[in-house]
Amino acid sequence: MEGPIWVAGAMSGTSLDGVDAALLKTDGRRIFDFGETRFRPYRDEEREVIRAALGRWPGDDGVEAAAEVVETAHAAVLSRLSGAEMIGFHGQTLAHDPRGRGTHQAGDGQVLADVLGLPVVWDFRSSDVQLGGEGAPLAPYYHFACAQWIGAEEPLVFLNLGGVGNLTWVDPRLDGPEKDGAVLAFDTGPGNAPLDDLLRARRGAARDEGGALALSGVVDEGIVAAALTRPFLSRMPPKSFDRNDFADLAGRVSGLSDADAAATLVAVTVACVADGITLCPTPPARVLVCGGGRHNAAMMQGLSRSLSCPVESVETVGLDGDMLEAQAFAFLAVRVARKMSTSGPMTTGVAAQVGGGRISRPRSAP
Repeated sequence: MEGPIWVAGAMSGTSLDGVDAALLKTDGRRIFDFGETRFRPYRDEEREVIRAALGRWPGDDGVEAAAEVVETAHAAVLSRLSGAEMIGFHGQTLAHDPRGRGTHQAGDGQVLADVLGLPVVWDFRSSDVQLGGEGAPLAPYYHFACAQWIGAEEPLVFLNLGGVGNLTWVDPRLDGPEKDGAVLAFDTGPGNAPLDDLLRARRGAARDEGGALALSGVVDEGIVAAALTRPFLSRMPPKSFDRNDFADLAGRVSGLSDADAAATLVAVTVACVADGITLCPTPPARVLVCGGGRHNAAMMQGLSRSLSCPVESVETVGLDGDMLEAQAFAFLAVRVARKMSTSGPMTTGVAAQVGGGRISRPRSAP
C-alpha cells in the first residue's frame, strides 16, 4: 500500500505533563488531513513514578513501574481515537546519552499492539544512536511536510519548546527532507523543564501559567552569561541534549526570589535559542513556535526581542502546537512501515539516511 492512511501518533514529552495523541492522514511524505486529538494528563502520583525513574536505564529500580504507567496512559488515550490503521508510539524518554549508554524510552510497543489490536511502530531512536547519530530530534522530517502544507516559499524555523528546546530549519523549496540542504535540526538547550521544576519545588505548581511570574521578575544577567559558556552550546549541530543536562540551573537561581528566578530561567532558554538561530544555514524568514513554551508570554516576548524575524505560534498558520509532536510520530510510523528514512546527517548527525523504529503486531489471544 502506497497511498495515504490514517495513523494515530502519541507523544509523552520531557515536561511530564501527560500524553498527546493525534490522528494524521499521510503517506509518509505529505500531509493529507488532520484528525481528532486527545490529551491524557498524568496524575500526580503517576508523574512522580516517572520522575523517580528519570536518568535510569533498563533493569534499574523504578523503570518497570514507570513503563507500566506510560503504557497504561497511552493505551487509555489511544483507545479514544477511532479510525487508525497503525500507531506511532514514542514512549517516555527516561535517559538520553547518545555518546555513552545510548537512549532509553520507557514503554513496550508490543503491549500496546496487543491491547489496541493494531500494529505499533516504536523505539524510533535506538537505530540512529547505534549507527552514530544523536537519536534526536526526530520531528524534522515532519516539520518539512508541515512547511510544504502551509505553502511556505522560503526558509523558516520550527521551534519546539517542550521540556527541552529544539529547532528545525527548513527549506521547503526542495523536493523532500532527505535532500541536501532541506533541513537542519538540533537541540538548542533547556526549554520549559527548569522553569517547571522551579514552580513545582517552590510553589507546588505545574508551571508558570502564561509566564506571569517571569514577567514580574528581573533577569540575573550573570547567570544567563554563565549558562551560555557551556561546551554543548558551542558544538556545531546536529546535537542533542538531555532534560537533566541543565539540572544545575536550580542551584544557580536558588538565591533569587521566585519571580527573579523564573525570569532568569526564561532568559536562559531564550538566549540558547538565539545562539542556535545563528547556526542556521541562512536566517529564517520566520520562527514558528510549538510546545508549551509558546503559552509563556515572557518566553515569546523574549524571543521576539532577541530574534530579527517574526516569532509566532504555529496556530497562526493553522497547525496545532500542542499536537505537532504526536502527529510527527504518526508521520514517522508510516515512513518506518514503508521503509523510508526517519533521520539523516543534518538532523541527528548520523552518517547516512536511517530508517529507525520497529514494528510490533498484535499477537493472537491464547
